[in-house]
Amino acid sequence: MKYFFQFFLLLTIVSNSSAQNTSKAFDPDSDLRAQPKLVVGVVVDQMRYDYITRFWDRFGENGFKKLVSDGFNCRNHHFNYIPTYTGPGHASVFSGGAPETHGIVGNDWYDRYADKMVYCVGDSSVEPVGTTSDAGKMSPHRLLTSSVADENRLYTQFRGKTIGIALKDRGAILPAGHTANAAYWFNGKKEGKWISSSFYMEKLPKWVQDFNASGIADKYVQTWTPLYDITTYAESGVDINLFEGGFSGKEKTDFPYDLKKLKDANGGYDILKATPFGNSLTADFAIAAIEAEKLGQDADTDFLTVSFSATDYVGHNFGVNSKEIEDTYLRLDRDLAKLLQALDAKVGEGNYTLFLTADHGGVDVPSYLQSVKIPANYFDFGTFRKDLDSWLSGKYGVEGLVKEISNNQIFLDAEVISTHELNSSDLQRIIADYVLQYDLVSEVFTRDQLMATSYTEAIASAIDHGFNQKRSGDVIVVLEPSVISYSRTGSTHGSGHNYDTHVPLIFYGKGIKSGNTLERTEVTDIAPTISALLGISFPSGATGKPLFEVMEK
Repeated sequence: MKYFFQFFLLLTIVSNSSAQNTSKAFDPDSDLRAQPKLVVGVVVDQMRYDYITRFWDRFGENGFKKLVSDGFNCRNHHFNYIPTYTGPGHASVFSGGAPETHGIVGNDWYDRYADKMVYCVGDSSVEPVGTTSDAGKMSPHRLLTSSVADENRLYTQFRGKTIGIALKDRGAILPAGHTANAAYWFNGKKEGKWISSSFYMEKLPKWVQDFNASGIADKYVQTWTPLYDITTYAESGVDINLFEGGFSGKEKTDFPYDLKKLKDANGGYDILKATPFGNSLTADFAIAAIEAEKLGQDADTDFLTVSFSATDYVGHNFGVNSKEIEDTYLRLDRDLAKLLQALDAKVGEGNYTLFLTADHGGVDVPSYLQSVKIPANYFDFGTFRKDLDSWLSGKYGVEGLVKEISNNQIFLDAEVISTHELNSSDLQRIIADYVLQYDLVSEVFTRDQLMATSYTEAIASAIDHGFNQKRSGDVIVVLEPSVISYSRTGSTHGSGHNYDTHVPLIFYGKGIKSGNTLERTEVTDIAPTISALLGISFPSGATGKPLFEVMEK
């Protein structure tokens, strides 16, 4: 009887297992591709992962909480390269590659071949659209690879649309890629308009003109007061402190902020970028685009990329521990809820796939960390440059060996080196030895090292993935944790340390299962995952892997 019971139990387990396997069997007709009507890629500029947990109790039910609860939350998601800036971040999210392949090595960088600094999306060959300002002379021409949105355009024979939207030009252009129907960014100053460039169109569509003429931007030039009683903002520091920048024309960095009064002294309409209302304006424009462009209304998958840039400006100004950043995220939660509600109404719940991530995190203000006895400091690259030039001049009797320093990278002057018959490899090594002894420097890498060796762990790996042979420098300087080259107020980013690399990644909607993981995922995995979900080619420079665990099948 005992053995009969054990046999019966085993038979039951096998039977149940077989039934489960049968129910989950892969059906090519239904599972080979998810075929959402619309993919929405959301990037929150300068969003640390811990903002989700810190502000969780104050979020509503239909924004971040809805995405986390109903979607798939990657809780250990990181950038795998240095530098962690906005341009490289957006390029990496949507290309599935790092700067080593897509070539966006910074927001700006020194171009040794053109002998000048260049901007990641600056393009003098195009004309502004919707403005006469040079703010419209932008395109993705420096992005060396395709984006996932490009691959979707190719796959659908260009029937699937792509629209990119952000306050920042680079936040709109790089995600949308080379084949986008349009990319729009906000030109503040005296205009307060959404603009584009001749790379995409000859003139703004009527719906964009109507939006610009509607006065919505003026509506947001209001008084910024806390969404809730400020005494209940327990997840951030005191309102008045020594670690915030604030606005010109206001002596203290405390609520409220009368934006009408402060507008002229703070760049005109650009003041909206440094408040949560910049994100609200972005959400309004994105919703208008969904309706006017009829996104998600036919059989071919469309792409909408939305970058919420205001969070970055607020973080830079007030720091990651400020009341202002807390209020900004509580308001962003409402903007996300508004966007999700619009997608449900216009595209249909279950008909779209959305992912939300960030382009980088942000460091606690070092002067604040110092005040609580945590190691932190500031590095002056201006003084460093003078010291390095003086030391090299004394050692070699030669001026001008260093051509430029940008993004913590030293560029040597090949012509000066050749003229004085110096050995470039020896010079790199000698400079690296000197720099490593410099106060607040943690590590140093040379071009020769990075070209000869493939690093797979820690900061060295991040340097490796961020190194592009044609566009990167000759000696790369890594500063100690929480050491930045910035003002003593406000937060910044750019390093390979956890506060800059650990950001959210949430998948939601069609083809995505509910769940979470603490397994490490990386920025380069996002585009391959969406590509696999759609059944399309991976972007040309993608190096990441599809995250199969987030998919229903």
